[in-house]
Amino acid sequence: MNEEREFDAAGWERVPVRKLIHYSFGYLLVFFMGGFFNAWVFYYYEVEVGLPVALLGLAFVIFAIWNMINDPLLGYLTDRPFKWSMKYGFRAPWMIIGAIPYIICWWLIFAIPGSLVESSDPWPIFWYFIIVTCAFDTFYSLFSTHINAGFTTYFRTDADRRRSSAINTTVPMILQLFMGFTVPLIYIYGDRNSMILAQSVVVLLLILVVLLFIPGIRETEEIKEAFLKGHKEKVRVSYVKTMKAAFKRKNFVWNTLVFMIITLSGVLAAASGPYFMKDVLGLPLYPYAIYTATAGMAAYLLFIPFWTNVVKKHGAAKTMKLSFIMWTGTASCYLWISTIEQLIILSFIGGFVAGAFYIPLGPVQADVYDECTIAEGIHQEAAYEGIRTFFYRIALIFQAIIFVSVHLATGYNPDPTATQTPLAVWGVRIHAALIPAILNFLCFIIMQFKYDLYGEKQKALKPRLRELGL
Repeated sequence: MNEEREFDAAGWERVPVRKLIHYSFGYLLVFFMGGFFNAWVFYYYEVEVGLPVALLGLAFVIFAIWNMINDPLLGYLTDRPFKWSMKYGFRAPWMIIGAIPYIICWWLIFAIPGSLVESSDPWPIFWYFIIVTCAFDTFYSLFSTHINAGFTTYFRTDADRRRSSAINTTVPMILQLFMGFTVPLIYIYGDRNSMILAQSVVVLLLILVVLLFIPGIRETEEIKEAFLKGHKEKVRVSYVKTMKAAFKRKNFVWNTLVFMIITLSGVLAAASGPYFMKDVLGLPLYPYAIYTATAGMAAYLLFIPFWTNVVKKHGAAKTMKLSFIMWTGTASCYLWISTIEQLIILSFIGGFVAGAFYIPLGPVQADVYDECTIAEGIHQEAAYEGIRTFFYRIALIFQAIIFVSVHLATGYNPDPTATQTPLAVWGVRIHAALIPAILNFLCFIIMQFKYDLYGEKQKALKPRLRELGL
């Protein structure tokens, strides 16, 4: 039985809920893999693999520099019509091409050969890390660039973007919660093979997720025609000119800067998690990491309707701005908490605050891209997404620099059985709490005084796109 077609006031057709749900499965690959990389890879290579922290920091910087080149270039090269585009789609093929190799490379990051780990020479590990992570990110970029760009072009109405943003975080985060249990249940401090086993289970589950994702990425003829229209009427400009044009858009610039800063804050907090549990609280992952993850996820899911209504009533950008103030206070609390009970409560509060950021994230990003599309007369969302991801990688460089600097300055002991000195414990608190709190407040300042896609200016975007046939 066919669903009744619905249209909004500007004439855009509403997207069926089942498509929103299928599309949301793809975000598990973005959230889980990106989040897990940030949370575990630095710790894993420093503590379990035993790569000296200075070399590890250098490897992260090289990895991030590769990504800074790779991401915007991939976005530019694939953000155009090909011979097969009208048949298979402009975004969907790139998502499929990126997904499976990306998952395989993920497993290889953790399944480092034992002969390299047992060797007294750290340089083979160093080069293994660089090669595998750069391959991983090449396919990750191909996938994530087009799933994020697709959000803007697949879902045109404000209502669909709110619904999709809620579903794109709800479905993946529920799945992420259960998949995240894999590591605390299997991984044991000091046992590298237990982490490899945990990631093997994760990879099998992710392949199933890709199969569920595919029905959500079919592009309608209207989507294809809108994408093709600008490319027919506009001469394709060079990569450099595309970047220059993007940086003439004030809201794109400030939104990208906010994204870079909040990414650094999130990466620092996530990467500090294993250190905080082991070295500050002195607790094993199982069962305590499951308690904290469940508390955070429960709060997030419980308040999705609340934050969705706040976004509908007050706008996505204002809601996101509020989240930065709340996250400033939440992050600061990690400076003093010292018990698992306090951590569970703080995790619940953090889950509540997360909704104020993740629910409006997609709509805010889409508004910025819509403004660029109107100004340029052509859809280039993948190129814009590549540029934005370029700055995400700068955040990874700063994360590596901060961790290396703090661990060397405070004398952090990478032995998984070691008891850290009080100074080293404070070092963990600094990169887990103090720096993220400062960064979150800086994001609020930028959104308050520089970003201006609010109210009537934001509402005028959709009718203008419809008028231009884009």
